[in-house]
Amino acid sequence: MDTALDVILTAYTPEIRSLAFQTRDLILKIIPEAVEVVDAPSKIIAYGTDKTYTGLICAIAPQRAYVNLMFSRGVELPDPAAILEGTGKRARHVKIRTQADLTNPAVSALLKAATQLSGKQKK
Repeated sequence: MDTALDVILTAYTPEIRSLAFQTRDLILKIIPEAVEVVDAPSKIIAYGTDKTYTGLICAIAPQRAYVNLMFSRGVELPDPAAILEGTGKRARHVKIRTQADLTNPAVSALLKAATQLSGKQKK
């Protein structure tokens, strides 16, 4: 383990590390042009159009029992499956507890919608 991402994930169980990497794979599959920023002090892996908070699309935040897939503009996203959680002014998250959660089409739809929303912001 030599990357900043690996260093962050060493504090978690093999199951959580695996979920974090699988979540990362899904994000990069849907948003291949995403810029990845590892924030070691916050234990967050962020993805966006650039390295700024303004360009943030989503982030991975490992927890003890799950991985949070966070959306910086979650309150603006369509969520017909009602999988988004949170009460903040802007952000929302989805708890990824199993690999099956990552195959839920609603998760991919949120990532795609968040990407489209970030594109509208730049105009």
